[in-house]
Amino acid sequence: MPHPKSSVEPASSADEASVIINAMAFDLPRYLRERAVLIEHHLAISVPESDGPTGRLIEAMRYSLMAGGKRLRPILALAACEAVGGPTEAALGYACALEMIHTYSLVHDDLPCMDDDDLRRGRPTNHKVFGEAIAVLAGDGLLTDAFGLLVGSTQSAGIPAQVIIDTLAEGQPLTQQELEHLHSKKTGALFVASVCGGARLGGAGSAQLQLLRDYAAALGLAFQITDDLLDVEQATEHLGKRSHKDLQRGKATYPSVIGIERSRALAHELAQHACQALAGFDSRAEALRMLAGFAVERNL
Repeated sequence: MPHPKSSVEPASSADEASVIINAMAFDLPRYLRERAVLIEHHLAISVPESDGPTGRLIEAMRYSLMAGGKRLRPILALAACEAVGGPTEAALGYACALEMIHTYSLVHDDLPCMDDDDLRRGRPTNHKVFGEAIAVLAGDGLLTDAFGLLVGSTQSAGIPAQVIIDTLAEGQPLTQQELEHLHSKKTGALFVASVCGGARLGGAGSAQLQLLRDYAAALGLAFQITDDLLDVEQATEHLGKRSHKDLQRGKATYPSVIGIERSRALAHELAQHACQALAGFDSRAEALRMLAGFAVERNL
């Protein structure tokens, strides 16, 4: 994956030294905790509890939405907004809408007609608790409300986000190029939407957006490859969801196509490429740099 040309001015030696110092001082775990708390609070407000006729449906929506998780996609949106000098609050509604879209995709992915999973984030999947009909409606409700949240926020008007499910690829042999294309339309699409949407809300220019798009595309693929590796190497009780399911279903993954060691090397290469795309950014992009490493070093 070639490094893109850009009109962004290269960092000076002083800037590079500042970035190194900030990298040493940056507390990624604290940053992730603080941003997760902010996002959790806004999500709770965006989908409030209800005792009315739709109370059971709202309960099902909140069951999956408020189940925790890394909140990586909304955090990326906030970090990208901050990286170009925008205030965190400018991208908060957009970030939460992305998390609602992501959660909807998980609820529907877990259904018996899809992946038929019974565990998600360490507890029973939505349809196991509420039944298939409510689970379908809960996913639909989260997706619909996500776009409502986008429309209701004037800052995030006109920024799309889509998730494409990879059902048709199961049981079919894929080349590495086909697999990369598949993931770019699945995991990668929402990563790009997270980063570029957050950056736009922060006031990014066209050159910055091109670099951040490149960063997000590389990061999304690195994240997906790491997910594929974790499915092979980790146990169900550690992941919080059923492991080895990709192999059992004949789903094309990077380990099955190019092997475990090459997959791991490629994930790290992509993470490095993501960081290279940020070379012209100052210390405000430190969260994005650290998240590139986190994507491939995480063990869950």
